[in-house]
Amino acid sequence: MAEADGVEDRKPQSDEARSAFTPPPGMEPEVPEEDQPTSEFALPAGTETAHPEPEGSAFATPATYSAAHSPPAYTPGQGFPVPSLKESPWQDRMRTMLRMPVDVRPVPDLVQRQTEAGPAVGRVLDLTLRIGELLLAGGEGAEDVEAAMFAVTRSYGLDRCEPTVTFTLLSITHQPSLVDHPVSANRTVRRRGTDYNRLSAVYRLVDDISAHEVDVSLEEAYRRLAEIRRNRHPYPGWMLTSAAGLLAGAASTLVGGGVLVFFAAVVGAVLGDRLAWLCAGRGLPEFYQFVVAAMPPAAIGVALNMTGIDVKASAVITGGLFALLPGRALVAAVQDGLTGFYITASARLLEVMYLFIGIIMGVLAVLYVGLQFDASPRPEEVLQIQQRPPLQIAASMVLVFTFAILLQQERSTVWIVTLNGGVAWVTFGALHYAGGIPPVPSTAIAAGLVGLFGQLFSRYRFASALPYTTAAIGPLLPGSATYYGLLLIAEDRLNEGLGSLVNAAAVALAIAIGVNLGSETSRLFMRIPGAASAAKRRAAKRTRGF
Repeated sequence: MAEADGVEDRKPQSDEARSAFTPPPGMEPEVPEEDQPTSEFALPAGTETAHPEPEGSAFATPATYSAAHSPPAYTPGQGFPVPSLKESPWQDRMRTMLRMPVDVRPVPDLVQRQTEAGPAVGRVLDLTLRIGELLLAGGEGAEDVEAAMFAVTRSYGLDRCEPTVTFTLLSITHQPSLVDHPVSANRTVRRRGTDYNRLSAVYRLVDDISAHEVDVSLEEAYRRLAEIRRNRHPYPGWMLTSAAGLLAGAASTLVGGGVLVFFAAVVGAVLGDRLAWLCAGRGLPEFYQFVVAAMPPAAIGVALNMTGIDVKASAVITGGLFALLPGRALVAAVQDGLTGFYITASARLLEVMYLFIGIIMGVLAVLYVGLQFDASPRPEEVLQIQQRPPLQIAASMVLVFTFAILLQQERSTVWIVTLNGGVAWVTFGALHYAGGIPPVPSTAIAAGLVGLFGQLFSRYRFASALPYTTAAIGPLLPGSATYYGLLLIAEDRLNEGLGSLVNAAAVALAIAIGVNLGSETSRLFMRIPGAASAAKRRAAKRTRGF
């Protein structure tokens, strides 16, 4: 039997068995795997990585990558420090990480609970976009909107997220890993409205989502966001109209008006506000609303001038301008430009320009008609402001108080911003009237204090800085210079009028830059871990000629 087996083994093999491609006896051929696209990050077969890192961070090595065989890369002598940012407010933590390169950002700490399958990427991105939409529509700066969106995604465990904010479009991209396809979503902001009460509620939601000690699931976050959207305004319509009238009356007192001028300014602003509401209800664009709202104060001022009563009629028109000048949009535009969001800043400045042109058209139309009826306005009285410090301080605080009501602020913040505005006017009066400093630097210094105190108040309460700064700049707005320029243009003194308007624009820019500078100065008093090292890394990469 064994002999037979040996004979059988010595049988000549077939041609296929003697093929050059046939493996020798004892070698098993490899079974080919399914057709799949290979990655440049894949290692050769049989290579094993020791202690593989879990993938999920921007600076953690991929699971299929070995540090021992990595290509040479530049590392600074002191290494890349990983900052600890837990003890600072979430606004500063997120802003610091947004300014870092993606590959050196810390691993996100999972703050909110999630299912075993991982975060629901689609729902987290949708919630993030909805929160960003409310913030951007409320007038928040682009960098703060990005910081809030970044805070939400990191709190729910999404790494490698990049939010992008423009004037009307929000987008966010999430890349699960280096070899997976990114997931992108966007949302268009079509409606804008000033409601700082809603803005504060959104900030509280983001603060709770970012806090380790507060548990906010996705369902709870959606429920709270729906309540914020349905939130009624804190003040009724009649109170808003009354606030607009008192604002104009206080502004007319601020620039030298008496009792009769005060009531005339109140009536003109109330009529202008009601006409603007009527136009808004008919669907007219905001440009025409400003044209219509500027006409009644100008008409009442011209009528007082024609009656021959010895009052400062120009203060009525100036008070009406204080209630209409878009200081909030200008501050947001300059802030976006100074923080590097040039597209959004350009769009906001264009919006400010259109609204300002609307105010000019409304006032110029009335002034031109008044001149045809032999009205004799005195341009020189516009800039002759009588110094009445106690009355002007009181008027400035009333102006800020009513401005805060028009911005729909929370009642708890109205008194703080009123005090902030009073400090700003006292500073401006001491520098300009008592110290003889020109109005532009005096305004910039006063606005810088507004930004400084507003930022410190907002950090103390973990809220947005807008409710503490926007209304406080009201007394500094260039109402007198604007009306003086318009009056000179109406009298066909074009060069002098344009010069006055340029001066008004310089004062407005000084306000915006001062507020931003004060906000940035406030960070000198705050400890923001990681900010200095991130700035060093950015400066090290910067060279001349690029």
